[in-house]
Amino acid sequence: MKTIRLSIIGFGAVGQGVANALLHKQDYLESSGINLKVVAISDSHGACIELDGVDLEAALERKKESGSVATSDVMSLKVIRDVDHELVVEATPTNIDDGEPGLTYMLEAFRHGRHVVTSNKGPLALKYNQLCDEAKNNAVHFRYEATVGGAMPILNLAHDALAGNRIIGIEGILNGTCNYILSRMTEEGLSYQHVLGEAQELGYAETNPVYDVEGIDAACKLVILANSIFGMDVTYDDVEVTGITRITPEALTLAGDVGMVIKLIGEVKDGENGVIKVSPKLVPEQHPLAVGGTLNVALLKTDMAGPVCVTGKGAGSMETASAILSDIIAICRNSH
Repeated sequence: MKTIRLSIIGFGAVGQGVANALLHKQDYLESSGINLKVVAISDSHGACIELDGVDLEAALERKKESGSVATSDVMSLKVIRDVDHELVVEATPTNIDDGEPGLTYMLEAFRHGRHVVTSNKGPLALKYNQLCDEAKNNAVHFRYEATVGGAMPILNLAHDALAGNRIIGIEGILNGTCNYILSRMTEEGLSYQHVLGEAQELGYAETNPVYDVEGIDAACKLVILANSIFGMDVTYDDVEVTGITRITPEALTLAGDVGMVIKLIGEVKDGENGVIKVSPKLVPEQHPLAVGGTLNVALLKTDMAGPVCVTGKGAGSMETASAILSDIIAICRNSH
């Protein structure tokens, strides 16, 4: 059984979710012939490095008690460069302005011959082709299922299960926060501000919700889909983006009167009349895209299989860790 050594760079909700997933799935991994050993975990305060394998339970407890996993002042970049390992799980927060520090971490990992699995949308929304080229040039794997739909497997569905199909277009709900807000406004006739406050209290929306409610998060995911599935060369700046902040209870009521709901829909289509945009749209109440709550949904239109719909939780610590673990397993199998 080959051992794959990995680091977890960024130990917030997602990084901790990955650690928990590795703990809970240890028996499954071993029975699948996969031996994963975490040799380093870093956060913004420093790192915990154990070449014989980090005690994940102790690391999680230390993070909970002190706010940091660090047992040394070694920072993330030095971990990526100097600790001997094969795979980097890059789980730092998304930064849409310049993609940092995740962009530098990923490029450095590739240059040191390390595979990368990430949940970080920012670098891919800004420098997708550069990242893919760097991974290819260094003959390493680069996987990023968790950047688009959390637990909802859009990329793997398109590349693997639907291999051989030409995907004509994708549309879907790619942000659970917006979907929750619109669903609650529709059900209860509540104002946007009221439901936003509710979403923040429940942890569905950030204190500063701009990335979500202005459509920025969904637009980043759309860029990744456009580049990965359609081979486009686009960045966040190429997306036409309208958020949900101006939608009123009255507009939702009027939609309901004619059997429709309003949803924030991301849409990408290939070809001469290519489309890449995020905007509120009217959707029939019985349509596959009319899911409620915090769910995400994607409808892939294909030439042979017809429309294929996938629904799932688009965020959450363990949900995102599910996608990361799937990518890690795929790399382990392909590396053999």
